[in-house]
Amino acid sequence: MEPKTPKELPAGYSFIAAPPPLDDYLTLREVTGLTPKTALQGSKALAGSWYACHVVHNSDAGSQVVGMGRVIGDGGWYFHIADMAVHPEHQKRGLGDFILGKLIEKVEHDAPDRPYINLVADPPGIKLYSRHGFVETSTVGRKGVGMQRY
Repeated sequence: MEPKTPKELPAGYSFIAAPPPLDDYLTLREVTGLTPKTALQGSKALAGSWYACHVVHNSDAGSQVVGMGRVIGDGGWYFHIADMAVHPEHQKRGLGDFILGKLIEKVEHDAPDRPYINLVADPPGIKLYSRHGFVETSTVGRKGVGMQRY
């Protein structure tokens, strides 16, 4: 399926193909409603990423990390998208589509044939992920149901 990735970011935004700084990662998780993490959890998560990226908004007031996403994986066939987040003040501008598209593009470019890419979608993100070809696993030939232990 052809990803619905915008070709470029809106004016004033920059894409960085690297994890965000730890403080920005923790702050962005908090302001977007993701479960808060400690500095130790965040540093280990970022260091353990197969790939990560972020988007910066540049203005006269300075630069601010406003979006991020990362991939956890084995580099062979299994890849999990995590920490997709866009600051509430910068949503509805295509940033989530752009970030997700870049994550998928990286996996498809670097992984061997037919990588398995999965994620856990919060209800507000379902439309975003669906636009990029993701389907609920419990509906795909009854091959599985997502489960968690927290």
